[in-house]
Amino acid sequence: MAILQTSGIMCSSSSSSSSASYSQDRRGGIIRATLNVPRRMTNISLPGLQTKGIVEELELHNFTDKKLSPINVNTFRRNNSNGSDPLVMSKLYAILEAVADRMEMHKNIGEQRSNWNSMLLTSINALTLAAATMTGIAATSVISGSAPVAALKVSSTVMYLSATGMLSIMNKIQPSQLAEEQRNATRLFKQLHNQIQTIIATGNPTTSDVKEMMEKVLALDKAYPLPLLGTMLEKFPSNIEPAVWWPEQRRRQAKGLDRKKSWNGWNGKLEEEMTEIFGVIRKKDKADYLRLGGKALKLNKFLAISGPVLTGLAALGSSFVGSPDHGSWAVVLGVVAGALASAVNTFEHGGQVGMVFEMYRSNAGFFKLMEESIESNLTENDMEGRENGELFEMKVALQLGRSLSQLRDLAVSSSGKGDEDIEEFASKLF
Repeated sequence: MAILQTSGIMCSSSSSSSSASYSQDRRGGIIRATLNVPRRMTNISLPGLQTKGIVEELELHNFTDKKLSPINVNTFRRNNSNGSDPLVMSKLYAILEAVADRMEMHKNIGEQRSNWNSMLLTSINALTLAAATMTGIAATSVISGSAPVAALKVSSTVMYLSATGMLSIMNKIQPSQLAEEQRNATRLFKQLHNQIQTIIATGNPTTSDVKEMMEKVLALDKAYPLPLLGTMLEKFPSNIEPAVWWPEQRRRQAKGLDRKKSWNGWNGKLEEEMTEIFGVIRKKDKADYLRLGGKALKLNKFLAISGPVLTGLAALGSSFVGSPDHGSWAVVLGVVAGALASAVNTFEHGGQVGMVFEMYRSNAGFFKLMEESIESNLTENDMEGRENGELFEMKVALQLGRSLSQLRDLAVSSSGKGDEDIEEFASKLF
């Protein structure tokens, strides 16, 4: 009979060798064996692991019987201690929400006014062509005497007069130009939205940033008003001026005055380069778009006057159809003038001449903004008050659709040339 004696209840997973001793009782012939298993070592601790007894593990399943230690909520909070003023951040977020709302408003109204253009164009052309057809039928009816001429004459005259009134209103408000204004406003508000997000992301905004963003929002509201009555932009101005949607350029606050003076990325060569770029933009790009805008405006004025005049003459001619004294010329005037009015209306509003004028005006405004931005940096005597020179050069190159080397080549090629000698435009985008 063998008796196994162990010194512990649980066996560890260690690979320690066990020692065994054997003894034999010669008298009884009994062999006794003793197996010595090493005890579990309790002084070994593994980092990150916690041993629990069976009772403790069972207690974890009953949350009502065991109280858990409170969790430090502060460890899960986002670290916002970046030195930003909470009030300034709140104001910037409020402006951000207002800008996002304006983006949606201008987008919706732009789509609505684009629909106005297509629907009014279709309706007026339908009225004009129907009236011209009735005038022709009335003229043939006078000869054959097979239809009531008076009804056709009255119907065509009423249609022509209705088309004249609708066309006059349409030419006054220029729906295609209104839609282009709202598209520009949507794009510029989106650009402002991104600028505010960049200020927030870079951190440490100031009250001057809040004031600047507020001024930009109000300037955009003034440049692209939403209502039609009272504040609508003049569609046929006497003088062509670039669109202005930004506040007055002010002197920048000098940054880093307590630090050592530096050139802030500027040097004499860069100043000469920006001076030449400024001259090319003013003499070529902005002047060219103002010239094209003037031509588009003259064409739009001519078409806007011609359409209602032609429909009015057609109404006059249709009213005299069948008259023994004015029968022949009345038919010609009623039919031909109506057809010409439809063609003029299609060319003006189908071709969106008003939109083209607004596009040229907006492009001229873009170059005027670049002029003022370059001029404000060059006239700032304090280098720390300027925008960083290398960053500003990169921005100008991107806005003109050029690389840095192309921008410098443009400045070199235009240096010392007169207005008429400069052949290349500054912008390669439009």
